[in-house]
Amino acid sequence: MSSSTYYAQECPTCGRKLQVRVKYLGKNVVCQHCNATFVAMDPASALEEPVDGSGSILARAEQLIEAATRSGIGLGQLNVR
Repeated sequence: MSSSTYYAQECPTCGRKLQVRVKYLGKNVVCQHCNATFVAMDPASALEEPVDGSGSILARAEQLIEAATRSGIGLGQLNVR
């Protein structure tokens, strides 16, 4: 009988708490709720990110756009004048 160890991690896109297998730490995983892709990481190590976070806002925006595109929500069309 195989026993897996899980930990709780919040999806950075939709905020849903997910149970992630410890063996997936450091790997890309997909939220089963919103289909966003993110790296499974130890919640304690999230506190070690640089305070600056200059690239994290752009990465978050790209994640949200990608998730919306995949889910069919889309961003609509922009009118350029």
